[in-house]
Amino acid sequence: MDRPFISLKMATSLDGKIALSNGQSKWITSQESRAKGRELRAKHDGICVGSNTVMKDDPLLTTRISGQPDPVRIVYDSRLRLSPDSQLARSAGDIPVVVFSREKAPKGLKQMGVQVFSIASVDDGLDICESLIVLGTLGVNSLLIEGGGTLAASFLRRGLIDRIHWFRAPIVLGGDGRNCIGDMAFSSLDKAVRFQRQSYEMIGPDTYEVLERVT
Repeated sequence: MDRPFISLKMATSLDGKIALSNGQSKWITSQESRAKGRELRAKHDGICVGSNTVMKDDPLLTTRISGQPDPVRIVYDSRLRLSPDSQLARSAGDIPVVVFSREKAPKGLKQMGVQVFSIASVDDGLDICESLIVLGTLGVNSLLIEGGGTLAASFLRRGLIDRIHWFRAPIVLGGDGRNCIGDMAFSSLDKAVRFQRQSYEMIGPDTYEVLERVT
């Protein structure tokens, strides 16, 4: 299957957490790391998140960089919980928003310019491979995944992550924090998805690693 080049961006604590158990996550990484993350958005045709991220953070998912293009905003939202009052829906007339769901689009979202594609369900959620075919028809040749952990695990289980951009702050949140990657359900280390470090640098107080999938 022809598919976009897919990158996963993670902004975590040293122990791989993206939030406290109560959901607080602003801000784990530094302002410098967040600025670099916005640059990554400008280098990809599309950016995607899961519905929980949208419900919790109400993100806009733009670059906020003068003169830089904004990616197509993509939400995996099986129950179609995207609110017409969300920043994504309210800005869909200016910057494209694509939603993958097993539900049909309500008239209100369509009128606001949100494109909703009804796709099949599989055991662990929506059929990601089907969604990638749709994205190809929309001209999305590079995709950046920003959250959350369940969505990242779904892509990783299928061997679909080509590159990881990992921003890591020098703090520890503990075992009750929220993991950057959801359950993988591997029964053997032989099943583990392996990556090789390509670069490593300091950005402010944080570390920034780029890793490529071992094929």
